[in-house]
Amino acid sequence: MTNINALDPGASPLDYYGYELRRHREAAGLTLKQLGGILNYTGSLVGQIETARKVPTPEFSERADAALGTDGMFSRLVELVLRSRLPAWFQQVAELETRATEICSFQTHMVLGLLQTQGYAQAVLGALDRTDLEDRTAVSLARQRVFEKGEPPVFWAVLSEAALGLEIGGPEVMRGQLAHLLSFESNPRINIQVLPFSTGAHPGLQGSFDVYRFSTDPTIVYTEGYGSGHPTANPDTVRECSLRYDHLRAAALSLTDSAELIRRVMEDRYGDAVA
Repeated sequence: MTNINALDPGASPLDYYGYELRRHREAAGLTLKQLGGILNYTGSLVGQIETARKVPTPEFSERADAALGTDGMFSRLVELVLRSRLPAWFQQVAELETRATEICSFQTHMVLGLLQTQGYAQAVLGALDRTDLEDRTAVSLARQRVFEKGEPPVFWAVLSEAALGLEIGGPEVMRGQLAHLLSFESNPRINIQVLPFSTGAHPGLQGSFDVYRFSTDPTIVYTEGYGSGHPTANPDTVRECSLRYDHLRAAALSLTDSAELIRRVMEDRYGDAVA
């Protein structure tokens, strides 16, 4: 168990967060139980965060800022904490997501992370390894806060129809996930198209990929393997993948028809699930 008295605030963003939380709590004259009561969390959870054994959430951080009068410090710090808890090879992706003005994603078999619900993300992350699953899920979902920025990126997602049918997490989770996709219908910055099975051979058969565009920096193409990520700004690769993406969007159903297919799959396949 971590000794809070020996906790090094310079060891990691998580250690720094815990160190500052304890310092401000003690300055306010509050016990762990008292602060937990104010935040509507258990004193045990507060203690785990203070000793860097538990990852704080944005919601916890907002409440801590309000209770301790820290002027948004914990809300700002939690962004660094969550990003630092991503796998090392994936941290660059999170940075690309926060800086991009446009993100174009093609997924062959599942709903991508920026659009996942908690249940779906937990099922994906826990397929092989369930250790620290709650924290890993929270870290993954925190990436979606990119859509809450003052000027969020324009997001295009082309999903293979297979992503709608692969039952990840069970019927109830899938119904909730498809309903979540439909919730973006009226959001012009988040656009979801489905590539139907009837398309047959298409330019994305080589696998999933993402294209990140920026206001001034060069466009980056990102592909992924087992435990590794491969970003590149090579002009030839960027041109080829941009062309592939244009053809995928052209072959996919329109936004309206895609939503209709998602709705139909949700009702036909998962209609008996309790959403």
